[in-house]
Amino acid sequence: MDIHSGKRSRTAMVGFTLVEVLVAISVMALLATMSWRGLDSMARSQETGQTRSDELLVMQAAFAQWRTDLESLEELPATAPLDWNGRSLRLVRRFDQPGRSGLQVVAWTLRDGQWRRWQSAPVKTRAEWESAWSEASIWIANPGEAQKRREVAVLPIDEWQVFYFRGDTWTNPLSSDGAGGAATPPTGAGTPTAAASLPDGIRLVLKLSPGQAASGPVTLDWVRPALNRTRS
Repeated sequence: MDIHSGKRSRTAMVGFTLVEVLVAISVMALLATMSWRGLDSMARSQETGQTRSDELLVMQAAFAQWRTDLESLEELPATAPLDWNGRSLRLVRRFDQPGRSGLQVVAWTLRDGQWRRWQSAPVKTRAEWESAWSEASIWIANPGEAQKRREVAVLPIDEWQVFYFRGDTWTNPLSSDGAGGAATPPTGAGTPTAAASLPDGIRLVLKLSPGQAASGPVTLDWVRPALNRTRS
């Protein structure tokens, strides 16, 4: 008998035992579980980050639209360009797009936990403007399907306030010092009958609803462009 062939035979018979195989399978299963949890956590973090990023973009777009409306304010003869009643704002703005121009009536209000914006179709005549102004008040008070088709839910908020800057101080537009409410009829009425000059600035104070990328109070100040140029 060849002693070397016996050694080769015994060596060939050496392998993994059942216990070793089970241990190896258990370790691989544990590593697979840990890897899956890590990937799932990364995916959830990425999804959460994307959601927060989208919410911030929505806020930026909302504030940009608010500024654009104010930058486009148009003063009309014997009328007030702004009407703030303590919970809703109506304004008249210029509307300029290729092939289309004129004026628009825009309204902002809080309803069902959403800061909402409404805009009329472009108007060219005073009669069309008066009709759009009245329709805005209907949308604020009790909107029908026709008015809701022109609204956009802009941002979840809990409350909002508007202040005017006149005489080097911020005032409530509804107070006698604010000179914002006395020049226009109350919401629900038709066309403003007396002109009120634009304030030097407008302060928007929002209380953002919780659960968003940002929550709590936010203040946004706007200064009239003409005033900006004068002071610069």
